[in-house]
Amino acid sequence: MSVETVRLTVGQAIVRYLANQFISIDGVEMRLCGGGFGIFGHGNVTCLGEALYEHRDVLPLYRGQNEQSMGFAAAGYAKQWLRQRFMICTASAGPGTANLLTAAALAHANRLPMLMLCGDIFLTRLPDPVLQQLEHYGNPAMGLNDAFKPVSRYWDRITHPAQVIQTLPAAIATMLDPADCGPAFIGLPQDVQGWAYDYPAELFDKKVHRIRRQAPDDREIADAAELIKTAACPVIIAGGGVQYSRAVKELTDFAESRQIPVIETIAGRANLVHDHPLNIGPVGVTGSDSANTIAAKADVIIAVGTRLQDFTTGSWTAFDKSAKIISINAARHDASKHMSLPVVGDAKLGIRALDAALGRYHAPTGWTTLAQAERQDWDRYVEANVAHGNRPNSYAQAIGVVNALCDSRDRVVTASGGLPAEVTANWRTLDIGTVDVEFGFSCMGYEIAGGWGARIAQMEREPESDTIVLVGDGAYLLMNSDIYSSVLTDKKLIVLVLDNGGFAVINKLQTNTGNESFNNLIADCPTVAEPFAVDFEAHAASMGAIAETVANPAELAEAFKRAKASQKTHVIVMKVDAHEGWTLQGHTWWEVGTPEVSGSARVRAAHAEQESARARQRKGV
Repeated sequence: MSVETVRLTVGQAIVRYLANQFISIDGVEMRLCGGGFGIFGHGNVTCLGEALYEHRDVLPLYRGQNEQSMGFAAAGYAKQWLRQRFMICTASAGPGTANLLTAAALAHANRLPMLMLCGDIFLTRLPDPVLQQLEHYGNPAMGLNDAFKPVSRYWDRITHPAQVIQTLPAAIATMLDPADCGPAFIGLPQDVQGWAYDYPAELFDKKVHRIRRQAPDDREIADAAELIKTAACPVIIAGGGVQYSRAVKELTDFAESRQIPVIETIAGRANLVHDHPLNIGPVGVTGSDSANTIAAKADVIIAVGTRLQDFTTGSWTAFDKSAKIISINAARHDASKHMSLPVVGDAKLGIRALDAALGRYHAPTGWTTLAQAERQDWDRYVEANVAHGNRPNSYAQAIGVVNALCDSRDRVVTASGGLPAEVTANWRTLDIGTVDVEFGFSCMGYEIAGGWGARIAQMEREPESDTIVLVGDGAYLLMNSDIYSSVLTDKKLIVLVLDNGGFAVINKLQTNTGNESFNNLIADCPTVAEPFAVDFEAHAASMGAIAETVANPAELAEAFKRAKASQKTHVIVMKVDAHEGWTLQGHTWWEVGTPEVSGSARVRAAHAEQESARARQRKGV
């Protein structure tokens, strides 16, 4: 019996396959791939570009301005869709593809799906060495694209058209796997892209995907329940995995029925609204006094959907050394960290199973009351911190203004410098899943690009809401061209550029460890001949945005109202003080390397103070 086939090039087969992959989300079928971002060059324009053109109506391709920012936009898109959908990024062979490395690392650290389809050198090697090829004399098979192996969850190079039949399903399976989710990279040699093959027609049949929910092991649930029953001071750490599992309701119901306080990671910052009585605040280095006080006193910690990175754990000083950790996580690697009692499985199913196994247990009333009192104290601190009056402009004040005026479903996006800490500590969550603080890779330049990707997704889901980007002057100067992208594509952003005259948060770390202010603030750079202020308003306006500069938080409030009413990307610029106005409370210890030997008394004193906190550090693997 003959098998029906269709003759296609490699590029055509890849795009046709992607166009026929769907996912069921809340009973609604939609394309798994939302389209993509692309910059064409000789490595991808003639073959893959031809195939993408034929499918432009169902897989829209957004023209990028920078390959790195394309990857950031794809990450922002995936976050907004809770990892249920992804975008492709296509770049040419050589430097275009190399520019995607940082974005791939960001997606890898944050466990986000993104499919990179990148040009590669000729498989035949007949024209070698070709334009932009890296030559390795003893290993001609090695090329630039091999650099993506450490920053991809799935990596392959198509060396024969038939490989597509195996590679594409494997890449998609990786991107949809809750445990292994991350970026997939497929190298496409320039000649192979155009080679034809008789593909089985059924490869291109419509396929509807569903994300797997792995049930936890009954014995692991039983062990976790027995441990919780012994707890006098339990606490739940809610991570970003709670949202990816769509387990917010289950976590909330579990916390309420057991009266267990909840503290949030940076990625899990919008698991509960700010005024939920069991929301005790953000934990860790950029956290709150309330959450960190409770974390330090807890005897049993139920970590749900978190990889327990150092900003959550205060480099493992945030918890008492004797505290026991239960970790519910789809990824075995994360569930087993620091001698945790692992519950490997889906967060939604894990919480349900744990709740069923706990009988009548609930946290002691005195413990929950103590946690709530700590949160009330923190709320009073934040209220004073974001207030503006007769004092220098600060990040916290700007955050307070926006927070008070935004709609509940607006999405706030930030990523690097001092803003992630200030947003995490001071933002009062108005609705679930509305905060994107990219601190998995803490990547400068994500802010505007990630905001653009989030806005594309947001307009597919909640077009009446806004995407609000908070960015410092340093990150703005690093990557700003997606202001232009947002204008070109009619994907409105509200961008707040908060100018503190350089890399102020690293300057703060520098001076707090006894060092002199050096090479971070523009005013303190010895190689700067004449410091001057960038006209961010004029720069943003030159890219087509509505732009204005305000002098203080009161003017910011009026400008923000105008931005909300506008249908076009709106950029608001305000200077903030580089030295005053930082959120000073709420921080745990964070391990950074300091000089053991120095000619500076201040550096030596700072080193001694840093090392003194090490006694609290939890040892483990």
